[in-house]
Amino acid sequence: MSVTVTVADLNQSAPAEEGQTVLEALLAHGIGFAYSCQAGNCGTCRCELVSGDIMEREYSEHALSADERGRGIILACRSQVWGDVVVRRLDAESFIVHPSRVLRCRVADVTALTHDILRLRMDIVSGGPFTFSAGQFASLEFAFAPGAVRDYSMASRPDEKQLEFHIRVMPSPNSVSGRLAAALKPGDMVKVSGPLGTSYLRIRHAGAMLCVAGGSGLAPIKSIVETALEDGFDQPVHLYFGARAERDVYFEAELAELQKRFRRFRAHIVLSESEGETATTLLPRRRGLVTEAVAADFAAMKGFKTYFAGPPPMVDAATALARARGVESRDIHADAFFPATTAPRQLAEMR
Repeated sequence: MSVTVTVADLNQSAPAEEGQTVLEALLAHGIGFAYSCQAGNCGTCRCELVSGDIMEREYSEHALSADERGRGIILACRSQVWGDVVVRRLDAESFIVHPSRVLRCRVADVTALTHDILRLRMDIVSGGPFTFSAGQFASLEFAFAPGAVRDYSMASRPDEKQLEFHIRVMPSPNSVSGRLAAALKPGDMVKVSGPLGTSYLRIRHAGAMLCVAGGSGLAPIKSIVETALEDGFDQPVHLYFGARAERDVYFEAELAELQKRFRRFRAHIVLSESEGETATTLLPRRRGLVTEAVAADFAAMKGFKTYFAGPPPMVDAATALARARGVESRDIHADAFFPATTAPRQLAEMR
């Protein structure tokens, strides 16, 4: 039996067969809709269920929280239709879809930022232009591991010519990141596909901005903060960078310089496992969990726009705190770097 899937804010409809997902029906009939993993892990295809009968397949809590589901938000890739369905895209006024590109890039340099995080900078050789919003990510495939695709967030700003990624190196020398650390060199070619993700900078927001990063989650947060400040965002911008110990801290000099240049910007470095005194630093250190530092500084955050990136427990805690402090769900943008073994490509690493 044929039913209809309608995107209310686009005023477009597509026929669907019972049991087909909302996303499958829309894409099959040429209706543009944001998506990425198609497996219920990334949250890119979140939308509001206005009306209709659906059955949901299993999905990750990082893609769709219980609170969001309770407010009628669904994942288009996991929602099977069993009757006429009407959905509405989230944040339709600021909804951005950049052209999908497959790029050939040449490695410019590979630099160690910490004991287990590398900075990879690349020049685009072909397939461009590559446009993206600060906070998005791309899929990378390296010549030494054909078929092994890894997702990494852009640390560079959209207006920069080079692409920059921060890659966490996993302990196993057989992991793709381990092999990358040992073998990747300037001049090597890398395939880059994207952009992907919806946890990107909303430049028209009128309130304060709170950014919380853990580990290599600083990559998309760096892009978001630098882009906002350079574009003239005139509201307070607060960045909290959580790391385990001193050896896990990076980008400190750049954060300190941004504070000097932009009086509305404040950066905080929070160490969760460090003991004793910290050596002389450019920015003071705080102790404990990064979300505890945020909670201590803000009793209320109504009107804030928030961006979180890093390990899932940190992202979950930051999201819960933001909601408890009055941040609207539509103003919370989170990118949890979950283990890739839960993704459809069966990857064995984290971003």
